[in-house]
Amino acid sequence: MNSQTILMLAVAVLGVPLLLVGYITLSERLLGSAAHKRSSSVRAIFWIAPAVVLLVVFLVYPIITTIILSLKDAASRGYVGLANYKYVFTDRNMLLVLRNNLLWLVLFTLVTLTFGLLIALLADRVKYEAVAKSIVFLPMAISFVAAGIIWKFMYDFQPAGAPQIGTVNAIFSAVIPGYQPQAWLFNTATNNIALIVVGIWMWTGFAMVILSAGIKGIPTDVLEAARIDGANEFQIFRFVTMPLLAPTITVVATTLIIDVLKIFDIVYVMTNGNLNTEVIANRMYKEMFNYHNYGRASAIAVILLVAIIPVMIMNIKRFRQGGANA
Repeated sequence: MNSQTILMLAVAVLGVPLLLVGYITLSERLLGSAAHKRSSSVRAIFWIAPAVVLLVVFLVYPIITTIILSLKDAASRGYVGLANYKYVFTDRNMLLVLRNNLLWLVLFTLVTLTFGLLIALLADRVKYEAVAKSIVFLPMAISFVAAGIIWKFMYDFQPAGAPQIGTVNAIFSAVIPGYQPQAWLFNTATNNIALIVVGIWMWTGFAMVILSAGIKGIPTDVLEAARIDGANEFQIFRFVTMPLLAPTITVVATTLIIDVLKIFDIVYVMTNGNLNTEVIANRMYKEMFNYHNYGRASAIAVILLVAIIPVMIMNIKRFRQGGANA
């Protein structure tokens, strides 16, 4: 470890806390001399000022800069107007990228939400609920990079007749007579689905935990009243559980949509976007670091931001409604 690294660590570990303590001390001394009627409002300004500065520096400024860069050429020298945005929505390869993201958006969200809800309902009825939920939630503790590497080995392919070291092909070969091993990540008909399966495997535990909390929040007397009125379990689920669980489902769905719109790690580790598996975030990375086209990369980043903002707004509104109802 060189001296420059040690100095940076010292600044991060000691300098930042000392700077914060100094700021608070100075602020309180200044507030001590302020008029009593104004001290509370001035104190609020002093306390939120660092957060506002950080927000402007690390969020607002980069967004504005990215928008400006998206209107420039590859070297960020001359303005090209909306040419980069036109490229995103007309280029054949980019349309394939958008198609892949749409496939992720639909399949990943629907299947993850369905599995999460199904497991939450089933786990709620067993004695070993905690153990079952822990097993399902375990993939969330693994990083996306590690999950990509694990599943890359699981999808490993060997020619027919050779020992299959890939778990998926090995299981299918043992269960299905005459099964022909598949190159899951190299076959363009299956590779996108194979990648989506990894995302579903990782995020089902998250959906299960949130939906399980929503199920436990449903009053038991409402369910018992429905059973006394003669409703069967399916009718209770359809007419009682689902309507009461709708706000929770919406929150989970919007969270999954936000995640899938910026999915990158799994695709990058397992295929690097080759063989028609590129997604928006992966393409943005390639335009920036592989092709050095900063204009197109910035345009893709802006489009990604614009796509995520409505979903975030919807999620925030749901949280506010939940707080108001509480």
